[in-house]
Amino acid sequence: MTSDPGVVSQIWQWLAEPFLFSFVARGLGAGILAALACAVLSAFVVWRGMAFMGDAVAHAVLPGIVLAYALGISLFWGALGAALLAVVGIGVLSRDGRLKEDTAIGVLFSGFFALGIIMLSRVTAGQDLSHILFGNILGVSQGDLIAMAIVVVLVVTAVAAFFKEILVTSFDPAHAVAIGLSPSLIRYGLLLLVALTTVVAIQTVGVVLVLALLVTPGAAASLLSKGLGRIIALSVGFALAATVVGFYASYYADIPSGASVVVVLSLEFLLAFLISILRNRGRKRKME
Repeated sequence: MTSDPGVVSQIWQWLAEPFLFSFVARGLGAGILAALACAVLSAFVVWRGMAFMGDAVAHAVLPGIVLAYALGISLFWGALGAALLAVVGIGVLSRDGRLKEDTAIGVLFSGFFALGIIMLSRVTAGQDLSHILFGNILGVSQGDLIAMAIVVVLVVTAVAAFFKEILVTSFDPAHAVAIGLSPSLIRYGLLLLVALTTVVAIQTVGVVLVLALLVTPGAAASLLSKGLGRIIALSVGFALAATVVGFYASYYADIPSGASVVVVLSLEFLLAFLISILRNRGRKRKME
């Protein structure tokens, strides 16, 4: 079987065309960085039931983003400041059992997001800032890309360095205490990484949809494997594939980047769900 050189040339031209523009190349780089950070943490977020925390942090960054926009500085740093403030606030409110953690999350999450909406209506009146809510992968600056790369390196390095500690505290907190580990300290360290990752992903998929990038890859991977290493590897693969496909869809169809990435992620999850159903039926037939 021989390939038509003309068809191959057209495919390469189609794939390469977006990279004729530097801002498009930066956008794909930002998407890949966000996918890597989210996918590495996605398995822990799903297994430890931290999806609500991820959602809360994603919405709590809104006032920081609007404030950064009003001051004319990078939205990244505004989002990062608000995310860290939210995580610290949740820790203070729920410390020593004064409030349950989900209650503290609900209070701060709704308060921060409401404040962000009010600021958005005042500070940005008459301007279209839908990219804050739904992402704009093609609007990443060189400075944003460098900051995102630093955060991603920090997240991946921290997970690799403390992988065993995170693993033990995730599945057997009693054993973790017995061997001298602090599940609370590990948990808040993980929350800090979730906050950093959420900020990185917001530029790609926006405030509203960032939870999908943080949860869906791990959820889809956990349907196909039970080993944590394989789940993380599959999560990275799902997230990168969705980012690249969503990137091309956004460029050629002129649709929001965040929505296109999340739709591809959702299709991947649906495919993984169907595969898991077929696999379970095959196992039952063998046992009968």
